[in-house]
Amino acid sequence: MSMNYIHEVKLPAGDLQVYAGAKLFQSLDYKIFEMANNNLQIPNIQFMSYTPDVHVGVGTCIGTTAVWSCEDGYVSPSIVGSDIGCGMRVQLTNLHSRDLQDVNVRRKLVRAIEKLLPMESHPRGHFSDIRLEHVVTKGLHGLPGKYIPDSYTPKRSTSLTHVESSRFAFDESVLSTMPEQAIHRAHRQLGTLGGGNHFVEIQAIEIAESQRSIAEAWGLYDGQIAVMIHSGSRAWGAAVNQQCTEPMRRTMGQLGLGTADPKLVFAPLDHPDGERYVNLMYSALNYAVVNRHLIGYAVREAFRSVLGTGCEMRTLYDLMHNYAWEERTRGGRVFVHRKGATRALPPGHPDNPKPYMATGHPALIPGSMGTSSYLMVGRPQGEDNYYSICHGAGRIRSRSATKQLVSVQEFERALKVGSADEIVVNQRSLASIIDESPQAYKNVDDIIESVTGAGLADVVAQCKPLAAVKGAR
Repeated sequence: MSMNYIHEVKLPAGDLQVYAGAKLFQSLDYKIFEMANNNLQIPNIQFMSYTPDVHVGVGTCIGTTAVWSCEDGYVSPSIVGSDIGCGMRVQLTNLHSRDLQDVNVRRKLVRAIEKLLPMESHPRGHFSDIRLEHVVTKGLHGLPGKYIPDSYTPKRSTSLTHVESSRFAFDESVLSTMPEQAIHRAHRQLGTLGGGNHFVEIQAIEIAESQRSIAEAWGLYDGQIAVMIHSGSRAWGAAVNQQCTEPMRRTMGQLGLGTADPKLVFAPLDHPDGERYVNLMYSALNYAVVNRHLIGYAVREAFRSVLGTGCEMRTLYDLMHNYAWEERTRGGRVFVHRKGATRALPPGHPDNPKPYMATGHPALIPGSMGTSSYLMVGRPQGEDNYYSICHGAGRIRSRSATKQLVSVQEFERALKVGSADEIVVNQRSLASIIDESPQAYKNVDDIIESVTGAGLADVVAQCKPLAAVKGAR
């Protein structure tokens, strides 16, 4: 571990840890330090850090870990992020990359996924056998059995076990405060992808030789086809934010709380506004994990429609990178916020789910369109950063700046359009998603090097992109 990757920045309101290689650290925008200083003014904050993919967000940077004691702590919707429970899911197949060598097979798969997976909302009546109140209160356990395709083979079942959490318990009485309209809208968006940086990507796995034993324990092999899914809590999370932010802002005025940034909203954990937000946030975490599961269900059906029923698909892992919850550390009970940060636990950590207790769980890190993604595993010294690592490549320029600076031709070259190795994309016009081109993001390999260099996690496998499905903005 090199100290070149860990920087302690002393700001007027407190100390900030930044995990980044020298080149990335020097390229950071001064605004992220302004935002950190505002965050550090929230009372009783115990710790704050940035991951190497950090970039400016609303109220708080994406790439933030912020920690309070549960005894006198605060909760902030701004440090959770607007897409509550947004996260990653990876599903493993029994296919090899040679099965998808033909670009036409990849095109068929993309078309089949598009047919079965709506980007924005389902027609009325779809999923009529799924009740939204069951989803938001019971998580994956609220789904009818037919949507858990491996429920008949418990020994091989992964849907309920290979997840960060299959159900978040909370005080369900808060649901009565949510408007009826939000419930209908959220039901129609269940199992939909959304736009922006959300995606379904078909990838080929390449195992890191130094971690082959962990990779094999996870069921990975070289050339294996995997599917990576990135989505969150859709309309339900947005409604939770809408319902909680204004009352919390008024409470801040009454309590004399605030910073230089009016968009940074927070409340004490033991205040009714703080309690209400935490409970509703957990309902959105339940929604988010079910949403990714149902996207995975649609993708599995699409694969089987193109490649036959011999095509198997199981869950490697599902985890979040926008949330806040209680964790136990050597210092006792703490309330940890992660906004655009992924938890990466080492082998033996008691919070690992049972199947991953011996190895540590897979930390799922997407790249950008046209670049590799990574499967990582936490290291013991990650405890210094509350086991937080990056959540992706991290934007280097805004959507509007990307549209001005990047040409469709440059985007096509990044996707190898027209070659046998083309990364097939569902959008008919690349111009519609140019703000998601690789040129909009930092170099993911620099991000990963910062994480490994700081001793937070190791690479278990690299995932090379073969095809991607995205919603237009």
